[in-house]
Amino acid sequence: MRVNRIRPARLGTITVFALAGLLFWVSFSVSGGSNIRTDDSLLQMSDLIRERGRDNARLESDAAELRAEVDALTKRENPADPAGSERLARVEDAAGLSELTGDALTVTLTDAPADAVPLLPGLPDPLPNDLVIHQQDLQAVINALWAGGAEGIQVMDQRLISTSAVRCVGNTLILQGQLYSPPYTVTAVGDREALRSALDEDPTIQNYRAYVDAYGLGWKVEESTDVTLPAYTGSTALQYAGPAE
Repeated sequence: MRVNRIRPARLGTITVFALAGLLFWVSFSVSGGSNIRTDDSLLQMSDLIRERGRDNARLESDAAELRAEVDALTKRENPADPAGSERLARVEDAAGLSELTGDALTVTLTDAPADAVPLLPGLPDPLPNDLVIHQQDLQAVINALWAGGAEGIQVMDQRLISTSAVRCVGNTLILQGQLYSPPYTVTAVGDREALRSALDEDPTIQNYRAYVDAYGLGWKVEESTDVTLPAYTGSTALQYAGPAE
């Protein structure tokens, strides 16, 4: 009796078609019939962040005007308590709720060019992550300036307070509801020599500056006199997690 056997070549063809069918089915299940090869979702998220940033800026402006009215009314209702007004002024200064003027140091961090190549012999070609500013880079600069005795710090156009959080999403910075792109500037008022020394001694910044030399990341430190940092005008209400009901 003759027994028909599946030849290896035919068996391979059947296996290929079966795997292809499985891949098509998995892709359809994941995508729900939509195109999963586009960046539409990422673009929509970026647009949403920018829209929320504009809304936050408008709301913060309205809140600042209302707080200014409250401050004016408070001072008008308590004219006979100069000691209390002085204490309030000191607290506002320490909290970053009033303007601050003095000598300053400004640090600017910038992404390297997208087509950057090694600037030193013997180095490998850079990866994409080697060419952009990361959250830890910005945070290292801010922490070093505080450690160097900064009296106040401004990132981009916003004054930092004790509850400020620096967060990076991709190659953008989200700070107190606003969205920023590089170059990033950090300005600190204080003893410029002490501030510069703190930057030079920080190990995280030393690592960052190694990439500056290797691949061309941007790093610039400038000294200024009589710089005025704006008062923080956002909300000072604390938000915290609570138990689910």
